Amino acid sequence: MKLLAKIFWAILFCSVVATGFCQNKWKLSKDKDGIKVFQAENPKSKFKSIRVECTLPGTFDKLIAAVTDIEHLKDWVYNTKSSYLIKKISAYDLYYYTEISIPWPMSNRDVVVHLKIARDSSQNVVKILATNENRVSPEKDGKVRVVYYLTNWYVTMPTTKTISIIYTFEADPGGNLPAWLVNSFADKGPYESFKKLSDILKKN
Repeated sequence: MKLLAKIFWAILFCSVVATGFCQNKWKLSKDKDGIKVFQAENPKSKFKSIRVECTLPGTFDKLIAAVTDIEHLKDWVYNTKSSYLIKKISAYDLYYYTEISIPWPMSNRDVVVHLKIARDSSQNVVKILATNENRVSPEKDGKVRVVYYLTNWYVTMPTTKTISIIYTFEADPGGNLPAWLVNSFADKGPYESFKKLSDILKKN
């Protein structure tokens, strides 16, 4: 059963990588502080796909610690109001709930995320896959549930003190948020998030 699960996640991750790296025509929209943010039209959605490339100070262990410190995601993930752990399958496999702040008069968004981490020491690579699993937790009053959420991290360590990250993100925030408005600010959140992540990795 464990072997089948590993094969399933490997296939799923590869399909995500194929989508993120091959099908989208990425256009650079922000290049600041060593953080490059790209956008691409998504044929499956009116909301653009996002890709981030950066090299940050830190190690695999420090990055994994930051990504799995669910209650403190609000310290670096843009516009995160709160997060809490729902279920922990293992250190590298967990479910959590997160609420995203949206300016008034629109409603905050929320989503249940399934986070999977795969560490390949032989290839010096860490892969992180996060997908929405909204059936795990009922919808909450006053919040709009995110319809679709997918993030993918491909991380290497070019030196013993730095990590190189390729990150892709797709989402449908649900409700009636205008796509043109979301797309016009789509590079702000990823840039701010990775800038704060860099600060956290420097401290730890």
